[in-house]
Amino acid sequence: MRYFVTFSYDGTRYHGWQIQPNDDSVQARLQGALSLLLRSEIIVTGAGRTDAGVHARMMVAHFDFPNEIDGRQLTYKLNKLLPRDIAVAKVERVADDLHARFSATSRMYCYYLHTAKNPFLSFTSCELHYQLDFNKMNEAAKVLMEYDDFGAFCKAHADVKTTLCRVTTAEWHQTSPTTWYFEIRANRFLRNMVRAVVGTLVDVGRGRVTLDDFRKIIEGKKRTEAGESMPAHALFLEDITY
Repeated sequence: MRYFVTFSYDGTRYHGWQIQPNDDSVQARLQGALSLLLRSEIIVTGAGRTDAGVHARMMVAHFDFPNEIDGRQLTYKLNKLLPRDIAVAKVERVADDLHARFSATSRMYCYYLHTAKNPFLSFTSCELHYQLDFNKMNEAAKVLMEYDDFGAFCKAHADVKTTLCRVTTAEWHQTSPTTWYFEIRANRFLRNMVRAVVGTLVDVGRGRVTLDDFRKIIEGKKRTEAGESMPAHALFLEDITY
């Protein structure tokens, strides 16, 4: 029997989602808690891999177990056992062929920026103090939906079979005079892709990269031509659809 776990986490003190040999990870914490509560070795498969320091407002993982599980009771017990920075929303039985990663049809990430010092945003948003033209950044963001190869924004030497992605949403939103976030949705994302896209869009906003330059960067497919990768702490995995 296959079960989906839907949960969220603050990634500040974790070395990403995936289990690491010498570092703490969200996957290790979830597997450990499930194995203890179900008295069996449980292996969980996540919908994706978030890097060290990246957060998830919604993450999904699946595991297999031979017996019927009371999802509400297991959710309650997991939340009692897991640390405060990981919260389980639900555990539910799904079809045996449903896969947390491969059955997902889209994922949405948001990257948060603020332009004035704010002590309450220091761990969840990137503080920038130079002028940014968000109208130009939105013009460039729309260009992303015209392409399907994003090798320019893929971490160098990443172990991926293809750099093709289908971006369906890419837009900056203002939430206050000093706070913004970038929303991007696609069928899949490459390693470090969102942070590299945002870094390049910031270069557009600063006047360092023109719209024509932005197109050339995408078409050139070279990571060295794109902008710097933005800090991880301001990136959130927000939504996954199946």
